Amino acid sequence: MQTVVAAPTGTYWSWRGHSIYYVKAGEPQADRPPLLLVHGFGASTDHWRKNLAGLGEQFEVWAIDLLGFGRSAKAEVDYSGDLWRDQLHDFITEVIGKPAVLAGNSLGGYACLCVAAQRSESVAGLILLNPAGPFTETQTVAKPDPFREVFTNIVRSVLLAPLPSWLLFQYVRQKSMIRKTLAKVYLDQTAITDQLVEDIYRPSCDPGAAQVFASVFKSPRGEKNDVLLSQISCPLLMLWGEGDPWMNSRSRGARFREHYPQLTEYYLQAGHCPHDEVPAQVNALIQDWVLSFPSHV
Repeated sequence: MQTVVAAPTGTYWSWRGHSIYYVKAGEPQADRPPLLLVHGFGASTDHWRKNLAGLGEQFEVWAIDLLGFGRSAKAEVDYSGDLWRDQLHDFITEVIGKPAVLAGNSLGGYACLCVAAQRSESVAGLILLNPAGPFTETQTVAKPDPFREVFTNIVRSVLLAPLPSWLLFQYVRQKSMIRKTLAKVYLDQTAITDQLVEDIYRPSCDPGAAQVFASVFKSPRGEKNDVLLSQISCPLLMLWGEGDPWMNSRSRGARFREHYPQLTEYYLQAGHCPHDEVPAQVNALIQDWVLSFPSHV
């Protein structure tokens, strides 16, 4: 059984007129950079509670709710990697006050990669945990099936129309559906606690949450991972949950390594969210990796 860890009490920061929630653990360290933890789609700072507790013993650690998620505002804006890139960069500049090691899971990993590539002055290092984001397709693909393309576009436009999108959101945000989804993406079923389900369910009740859901799926795909990797120069640690049913971690890891050979990587017996499922392993790997940096002064 995994023990329940209480999340630290957070506070709010105003960004572009929107309320942004964040939490902090640990104290500033003169010889090591602060850490900033960034959640995935539908999650929040609560998803990092075990990491905040563990890493806060050695580091100054921050976690933030991306605009549209968690306790942050559910604003009527166009959601994209560029938007969250700017949010994270401004948070590091205005609140943390010095370059940070960014750690992101899934969608949060993609946002962190965007910061490292396009706002590099904010980033002392980058940690990606089962990150999202597209790669440029280099293989010769079969001639597209025009019928399938039209059908896919029709389904997409119907689902993203206001009423079908709202109905879909109401369906997927049910606690029973959240629990079923988690059961698919976690190898260790004991990590799926009532608290975890509640942490994901609660923000879905906020006014505007359904519109955020639709907007994220409507948003155009951002810059490709391979392009972003060609623009970074910081240390990169990749932590993969090998049992992730949403991505083939080994083959996806090979794509990252192909475009950034100097990365460090580990494959863990976990699903899509290794930081929450095997937090002790993840915390130890992050700690050892950051402490191996030549100098943080």
